[in-house]
Amino acid sequence: MFRKTVSGLAAAALALLLAAPAARADEGMWLPLLVKRLNHVDMQKQGLKLTAEEIYDVNNASLKDAIGQLGGFCTAEFISKDGLLLTNHHCGYDAIQNHSTPQNDLLTNGFVAKTKADELTNPTLFVDVLHHMDDVTGKVLEGISEATPDAERAKLVSERVKAISDAAKENGKYVAYVRDFLGGNEYYLFVYTRFADVRLVAAPPQSIGKFGGDTDNWMWPRHTGDFSVFRVYANERNEAAPYAATNKPYQPKKHLPVSMSGVDENDFAMVFGFPGRTTRYMAAAGVKMTTEMTNPARVKLRDKRLKLMKEDMDQSADVRIKYASTYASVANYWKFWQGESEGVRKLGTVAQKQALEKQFQQWADADPKRKETYGAALADINGAYAELSKYTLSQQYLNEGIFGVDILQKAAGAIALHKALTAKDADAEGVKKAAASMEEGLGESYKDFVPATDQKIAAAMLRYFAQDVPKDQQPEALTAIFKEYGNDYDRLAREMFATSVFASKAKLEAFLKAPTAAALDKDLAFRVANSVVKNFNENIAPKLQAPAAQLARGNRRFIQGQREMMPGKSFYPDANSTIRLSYGTVRAYKPRDGVDYAYYTTLDGIAQKEDPTNEEFIVPAKLMSLYRAKDFGRYADPKDGKVHVAFLTDNDITGGNSGSPVINGRGELIGLAFDGNWESMNGNIVFDPALKRCINNDIRYVLFVIDKVIDGKHLVDEMTLVTNGPNPEPGNGGGAGKKMKKEKKKKDKSMASAQ
Repeated sequence: MFRKTVSGLAAAALALLLAAPAARADEGMWLPLLVKRLNHVDMQKQGLKLTAEEIYDVNNASLKDAIGQLGGFCTAEFISKDGLLLTNHHCGYDAIQNHSTPQNDLLTNGFVAKTKADELTNPTLFVDVLHHMDDVTGKVLEGISEATPDAERAKLVSERVKAISDAAKENGKYVAYVRDFLGGNEYYLFVYTRFADVRLVAAPPQSIGKFGGDTDNWMWPRHTGDFSVFRVYANERNEAAPYAATNKPYQPKKHLPVSMSGVDENDFAMVFGFPGRTTRYMAAAGVKMTTEMTNPARVKLRDKRLKLMKEDMDQSADVRIKYASTYASVANYWKFWQGESEGVRKLGTVAQKQALEKQFQQWADADPKRKETYGAALADINGAYAELSKYTLSQQYLNEGIFGVDILQKAAGAIALHKALTAKDADAEGVKKAAASMEEGLGESYKDFVPATDQKIAAAMLRYFAQDVPKDQQPEALTAIFKEYGNDYDRLAREMFATSVFASKAKLEAFLKAPTAAALDKDLAFRVANSVVKNFNENIAPKLQAPAAQLARGNRRFIQGQREMMPGKSFYPDANSTIRLSYGTVRAYKPRDGVDYAYYTTLDGIAQKEDPTNEEFIVPAKLMSLYRAKDFGRYADPKDGKVHVAFLTDNDITGGNSGSPVINGRGELIGLAFDGNWESMNGNIVFDPALKRCINNDIRYVLFVIDKVIDGKHLVDEMTLVTNGPNPEPGNGGGAGKKMKKEKKKKDKSMASAQ
């Protein structure tokens, strides 16, 4: 029988990579500034009807003006002239939870504001809308070469990045930052307008917004209605401003028209948003460390935290609501990291990377000049990972273990105060300032604090820390505490919660009125947190600096060398929470032998999955009533008469793209990106065109739920609905859609005349 070996598969994949003149059109998260130069022709071939300027334009309204980064962690888009903002349910989850109580459970029951006066404020939520971006590579790297010492390079880059960012902020008018791309070979400035008055308008019941729960998370076929609706407010001059009762709905430069026509397989699809982080250029050694050391540690710690939270959430409605957002957040990447490691193993990603590295080294060594510049790149990378891997567990058990305990996070927040109290030149003003900093947000910090549950988590995380972290990397002070309690972590946790000033808001408030170093030195929670943080900062972090700099140097040269080695290939930068677009098509897939997935799901699947005994698959009675009566209104697909719930595209996305609009070739909203598929969980490390899929809510299902399930027809009427297919023109929005199409025809005609 024939069987390709792993090395054979890797060689075949590498041959395809080297032969390709450019990245596949459905691969890559591209900067909108560069679309005209790099992508527009390919996008037109796939079905784009917009000009490059209609996607990104500094001087005129374009798609980029309709897209915002929500809270720094998700994407959202304007869908009305009055600042209506659409995003995922899981992106709005924390805001929904903050407004929920056992007596008024918006998470369970859903919510819709009947008037603008009923919309709910969210003091910590904001939306950043891109004003402009610029290539500042020349300014940042001026006079810097490969001969520049690493420390000097880092210092110069840091100083220049700060200066450019500070100047672009225009004394607080904008939020601005510079990000490095392609391993530090390029730098771009991003300037945003920040809107800080964002109000909750609507959310479906959790049984729709989280339908399928953890079971269906990262899976296809999918039937979740993962959306929520907000509204952005501005001052009387339509400028970004803090919350004020006198603020008015923001009038965005651009909002997305909503398509009622649905999608067909192979239709063009563009996702516009803020993907969080990918590591596509990571070397094989980094992939091995991530999947064999980092991910298993993360999964182990989160698995225990989830089980302990769930036990108590199932016993109390109050605990369930308080932990709802935290549990969902912890569970999301707990499952993702498992899938990532599994995907890397199944697809032979490490072998593929190693084959590319072998080819790269041969290319670099074949020319004296290339060898001088790039010959040591992989040696630097491999040596750096060998050193960094020694401390992986210490890092993860601090981040996921110690800081996974609420009381220890709070105690760590007092380290600055302790330093102020014990400083040689300690002054009352410095102590007062440190204490005041801790007092800020105390109400929010303790609102969802559940001491009994956190105590269980504390005992478990401390036990894992003691057992798994290398002994020579554990702080002596913490080892002494463990010994003091006879390595009885349950007793240690009980004592901590019984005596610590961080165990309740009232105790901490009382302490902050007259804080002393002596009290902190005796506080068990502070002793534990301070010992671990101090040990990491003094004994571990310094050992990471040299290999981190070595890795940065190696990565920079490795990536730049690949660009020279493959001059016909368009290299896209890794995601780093900056605005990007990806493009592709509506597309089904075949995950394994004998299984063919359709590209869409319908309400039929919700009815088939319904299970009143399983909280993940409960279906609201009203939704089932509408389904049985086939009361779908204008939201049914004309081809089959069903309401389509979700569909697949081959767009390249990652975390942060949650809530991103899926846009058709005419610039209309057809869906809402909310997940990836299980078979492509290694997508942050490598793109697999055969399996990588983006899971999206069909926008018509979103409107169906808003209109007919939660009685929000007035919100649908506020949108600009358009039909470009066999669907009959819808009501109020349809008129706007007709008007918009007439205006576009006039514009096209005038442009043709001008040409």
